[in-house]
Amino acid sequence: MMRDFDSADGHMLIGGVRATDLADKFGTPVYVIDEQRIRKNYRKVYGAFSRYMETRVHYACKANANLAVLNILRQEGSGIDAVSIGEVKTCLKAGFKPSDIMYTGVNVSDGELQEVTDLGVMINIDSESEMERLANIRTGMPVSFRITPGVGSGHDDKVITGNKGAKFGIPRERVLDAYIRAQDLGFRPVGIHAHIGSGGSDVSPFVDEAEILADLINGIGETGIDLEFVDIGGGIPVPYKPNEEDADLDGMASEVTDVFEMNTDVKRIIIEPGRYIVADACILLTRCVDIKDAGVKKYVGVDAGFNTLVRPAMYGSYHHIAIANKFGRACTDRYDIAGPICETGDYLGHDRVLPSPAEGDLIAVYTSGAYGFSMSSNYNSRPLCAEVLVNEGESELVREKETIEEQWRHQRVPERLME
Repeated sequence: MMRDFDSADGHMLIGGVRATDLADKFGTPVYVIDEQRIRKNYRKVYGAFSRYMETRVHYACKANANLAVLNILRQEGSGIDAVSIGEVKTCLKAGFKPSDIMYTGVNVSDGELQEVTDLGVMINIDSESEMERLANIRTGMPVSFRITPGVGSGHDDKVITGNKGAKFGIPRERVLDAYIRAQDLGFRPVGIHAHIGSGGSDVSPFVDEAEILADLINGIGETGIDLEFVDIGGGIPVPYKPNEEDADLDGMASEVTDVFEMNTDVKRIIIEPGRYIVADACILLTRCVDIKDAGVKKYVGVDAGFNTLVRPAMYGSYHHIAIANKFGRACTDRYDIAGPICETGDYLGHDRVLPSPAEGDLIAVYTSGAYGFSMSSNYNSRPLCAEVLVNEGESELVREKETIEEQWRHQRVPERLME
């Protein structure tokens, strides 16, 4: 079920701290990250899979690359799934070793391939073109390949990645040739990877993916290449609505690992959760600044828009919304929650039942830790918001709010335009 929160005297608590106290101390909008929830979610994933097979969790840091979050996961023993040189360097700054990181880029430039290999990070090759270009930079190193299994899963068409014809990975029918070519070029193929999508509600596609990977592993083995690991990617479903069920993580782990143990000789499985680890570990707090009755609908105007949380506008994603200072009160009417951006599509939720709102109320947007801050922008020249870490009743600022002036720091105006 969607994460529930404690309250005290009608006030929402996050990590043992009143949401209103956090908003008063750090301002709004603000992302609040619960350290203990991150640790719990990581341990749940690792525990489910390691019960059956040697397991490595590689956190998909594109979901949330805050340095505090990365350090928490490094302490837990996580590895990293990185998709850019920026993510690689951020994770190195957080204390991860190059051997902890696997780089899975798409449409990667030669310059980025050079930087990643110079840092000693293993590359998960996305295409035959990338393999040939990488061979001109360096060979003799271990590599993996991302394949397109022809199985897709996701909460929206924009996040389904494993279907036939996807821009990601090497098509299934060309996989064996790619591994043979890699060996001929002087690489040492050690793994195989697929990622079918993000946030789908059904775990059965993961079993289908495992069966396809197992068949490919055996075919690759017949060429004399023995793989050390299989990486099934991420995309474990997360409940965003109050009555949605949790993913059957234990059942998924049992069925997927059984496919590999019964049908292949591969000994280690890698899984790359991002959303599952951080989504419900974070709440977006935003202040009600305006109440409007437009006749056919009523609006709660807040100081966070799609510049702060783009998922509802981009994917039509649902995030549960509550009034943090009226927690548990009876709901009285339906409202659209809209932000300050000058766009009709700037909303956080449509037709939400809430207690009677008032200007100054604190609105809590649930399950916003994955692809919340990491996809935020400066649209309408609005500064990026702050991030706060809570841990067992204590709170700490882990990212300062950006200033308006900081948005100009890389801009240069020619002298002739200053006259």
